Amino acid sequence: DVQLVESGGGSVQVGGSPRLSCVASGDTISRYCMGWFRQAPGKERESVARIGSGGTIFYAGSVKGRFTISHDNAKNTLYLQMNNLKPEDSAMYYCAADLSRGCMGWVTGDPADFDYWGQGTQVTVS
Repeated sequence: DVQLVESGGGSVQVGGSPRLSCVASGDTISRYCMGWFRQAPGKERESVARIGSGGTIFYAGSVKGRFTISHDNAKNTLYLQMNNLKPEDSAMYYCAADLSRGCMGWVTGDPADFDYWGQGTQVTVS
């Protein structure tokens, strides 16, 4: 099993640049496709950024150019650098791991295709 723990959220001013971290244990995340998702109240969970096991990256259109996903293999940690935050970026942010062969989760961006989830970290932009 993979355990994921997010941190780095909080209350941020418009235009702020926090960095979210997702520390993994139980396995090496570089073997898997990983993703950051967010869910605002009353809305469905949506993919924000995904990184494949080979390093291929996908961003949602709403964050492209402002957010950067990366990972540090030595620290077994996934990051999401968020820049120029807007109020509409307010949400609970989750990291997730897709352990499937072929990384279906990376292909679809569907939360149902990801196998392990962290507990989330709240980001509130005002």
